[in-house]
Amino acid sequence: METDEKHDVMMRTVHTFVMRAGRMTDAQRRDYETLSAKWCVPYKTEMLDFSALFGNDNPVTVEIGFGMGKATAIIASENPNKNYLGIEVHTPGVGKLLGDIQALGLQNIRIVEHDAMDVLKYMIPDSSVDAFHIFFPDPWPKKKHHKRRLVQRPRTQFFAEKLKKGGYLYMVTDWLPYAEFALDELVATDGLVNRFEGFAPHQEWRPETKFEHKGKNAERVISELIFERK
Repeated sequence: METDEKHDVMMRTVHTFVMRAGRMTDAQRRDYETLSAKWCVPYKTEMLDFSALFGNDNPVTVEIGFGMGKATAIIASENPNKNYLGIEVHTPGVGKLLGDIQALGLQNIRIVEHDAMDVLKYMIPDSSVDAFHIFFPDPWPKKKHHKRRLVQRPRTQFFAEKLKKGGYLYMVTDWLPYAEFALDELVATDGLVNRFEGFAPHQEWRPETKFEHKGKNAERVISELIFERK
């Protein structure tokens, strides 16, 4: 009971993001206004039916915090037989991804513009997700902000509960202290097992983004983690 109460308090009161006041370009604003009704899923406190949402029973990957959506669009375009649900609170990024969906003629992406933890709790059924992608989440480097990190217990327990058996969580970060912290938290999460010994090797199928390129230019280590649902 104590663990459940801690879990609920953390979910209700501690956000893993800050709302950035980024300026939308004219193109992003236009795409957001004209395409969001088609590809964005309104946040509701009711479980999604993925088969109805995508019109098929293909595997579903949930990406949390897709930023400007470059990697999301590329991966979805290269895997038309998989479905992708992107969760993001940054409106310019949503607008950019909507434009890419239109330009590339993609049919396998949907977007929820809301706090990911609320979406996981109220919209994603247990044992329904084939993969979680978490690419370069905010590392919250200051110790007083560590409680905001996305990949930590009890939040990681949600990922385990939502994954199908054999499904995986794939995290990438350029902040080594966060990578080491996340590794420990995932190892300690019931239901998850590391696919590798320690960090995962680089996954060649994942596209490099401008953010990752900046991290490499700053000589930061890119760390990857892949854990599976037992």
